[in-house]
Amino acid sequence: MPSDAPLSVHGDRHFEGLAEKFSAGLYGSPRGALRLALLDHCLPRQLELDGQPLLDVGGGLGQMAAWFAARGHEVTLAEPAEEMLARARAALAGQSVCFLREPLQRLPEAAPGPWPLIVCHAVLEWLADPEAALATLAGLLAPGGQLSLMIFNRDALRFSNVVKGNLEKALADRLEGTGRRQRLTPISPLTHDQIATWAEAQGLEITAVAGIRVFQDYLRERHPDEAQLEQLLALERRYCDVEPHWRLGRYLLYTLHQPE
Repeated sequence: MPSDAPLSVHGDRHFEGLAEKFSAGLYGSPRGALRLALLDHCLPRQLELDGQPLLDVGGGLGQMAAWFAARGHEVTLAEPAEEMLARARAALAGQSVCFLREPLQRLPEAAPGPWPLIVCHAVLEWLADPEAALATLAGLLAPGGQLSLMIFNRDALRFSNVVKGNLEKALADRLEGTGRRQRLTPISPLTHDQIATWAEAQGLEITAVAGIRVFQDYLRERHPDEAQLEQLLALERRYCDVEPHWRLGRYLLYTLHQPE
């Protein structure tokens, strides 16, 4: 992707040309492996799962689609970036997954549901209007349905900048990325208070919340060995949903429930 890559017509950041960076730089790294391990720990605790069909919004390379398909769910994966979707198709060949090349804003027409289960992980922070996006997701949920929502935590981003010595940036609260370069700083990092307010406005109930990578992003040791990673994972599992630690997770993972 060129450094001046345009945003979408909605002002969102899509990831054309970045599939390899995601695959190697994120999911091929210890932080990506820890993120997936923690989701494997948290999702069965947060969600009521009985093989119900689900919509995976912004499903990227298909890691979450694979996780749910392996547990008997029929998955519809929606992803606007062609290269990401192609890699997901290849990775999930033969599994019970169908694919849509659609952005979130198009899903009320392309995949109206209503859906008993929606997964939307690390998507809202890349959108120009995340509040409207949450309203769209709420409209796709069936009565009694569950939304697994994961967002990039603005408060954790501020804390991380302070730890790194970016004090002027933190004081000015200049935390958003521009979305026009290959650096993966979200254009709309979000806070817990925003999610709580927007969820209430849509009539959604927060039934669970956890921090994903509460400790790892603040380590002085940038390349922990295998023994340290095992200890770190044990700590992350122990404190991911414990006050006050979850509030500084690099990501916040919610279950939002649509009342009957």
